[in-house]
Amino acid sequence: MVEGSMETDFQFDNTWTLHSIAGDTGKSYMGIRNTEKVFIKRNTTPFLAALSQEGVAPKLLWTKRTGTGDIITAQEWLDGNVLSAADMKENQEVIKLLLRLHHSSSLKNMLSKVGGHKRSAFDFLREYAQDVPQELKDNHYLHRVFRYLEDHLPSDTDSCVCHGDPVHHNWYVSNDQRLYLVDWDNCVLADPVVDVAYILCRYIPKDEWQAWLQAYGVEVTPDYMQKVQWYIGMMLLLNIKHYHLQQNNEKIEQELKLLKDYFIFE
Repeated sequence: MVEGSMETDFQFDNTWTLHSIAGDTGKSYMGIRNTEKVFIKRNTTPFLAALSQEGVAPKLLWTKRTGTGDIITAQEWLDGNVLSAADMKENQEVIKLLLRLHHSSSLKNMLSKVGGHKRSAFDFLREYAQDVPQELKDNHYLHRVFRYLEDHLPSDTDSCVCHGDPVHHNWYVSNDQRLYLVDWDNCVLADPVVDVAYILCRYIPKDEWQAWLQAYGVEVTPDYMQKVQWYIGMMLLLNIKHYHLQQNNEKIEQELKLLKDYFIFE
């Protein structure tokens, strides 16, 4: 969704009119100059050029550095729509694009070269534990989930490029049916289950997980499913911490309800 034109808090070529994109973090704009329209982002990952070349993200047109040191990127503007939650289940291109991302050795090499973070299961666990608010520490249920995750730390597998935030509105399908992933600020080198668990947890009914995973190309074993559950729990704990710091009680309740669907204690 695009809002009206606005003054920006960074210096940019005044021949462009910028319209903020609602729902983003204040760093994305639709840029218009005469008949030209582009998607402009401020201080995004330097990995974007490789993603564009691989066809995983919309085409990168140019990159500029402003007088204040901001890096501005412009990508091809594509008319289309973000996927809905229902689309995540129905659109088979989601699995194909995820496979292309997770199996790309060139993207893995490039993300490593530009300083991409490599994250193990323990790294995610440590991220939650570091500076966790006292109120969350004192929550008996959250403490039990954390201890379970600590006691069942999955073994690390070969890392790949993970989007890190494959929420439905980060999938964009153009009017000519090209599917892309956008908003790469959270991309990491990690176990591909990071992305898989997020999608299964939020968009795929449990009785369809096996079929979805087979289409994705993995052998559905008890160990693999335990790893999926582990990353679901880890993701939800991190989200609860994030929303607590934002004082977003509604989101906390949503994540807590989801967590209780997967972690039931006597």
